[in-house]
Amino acid sequence: MDPTAVFHRATDALLAHGMAAFTALYADDAVMEFPFAPPGRPQRLHGRAEVEAYLDGYTDMLDIRRIHDVVVHRTADPDVIVAEMAASGVVVATGKPYTARYVAVLTVTGGLIRHYRDYWNPLLLQEIAA
Repeated sequence: MDPTAVFHRATDALLAHGMAAFTALYADDAVMEFPFAPPGRPQRLHGRAEVEAYLDGYTDMLDIRRIHDVVVHRTADPDVIVAEMAASGVVVATGKPYTARYVAVLTVTGGLIRHYRDYWNPLLLQEIAA
């Protein structure tokens, strides 16, 4: 499956609050990285099981209702895309609106995400925890 199609399936699963469907798109040995993760937060997850554990409770914190401003860039490697997007919704604990912008670099082989590098603003964690 084309990396762009896998990316769109992932965002569809996120919007449906289907975290099991989201993580099912990851290879068993996938790597997920967060280069801007703040101290005390993981910078690298190894394997689908760690991704699942990391995302456990995600929908209890954030109710993502819209993925927008999506731009997908193809690269010289047909397995790699760069995706820009914004996610908007509500912080569940406070009811406050939430919008974050992301840039993600995905490597997809055999229809599964093998590597996902997520560039996001870690200061938004303060908003979620507030």
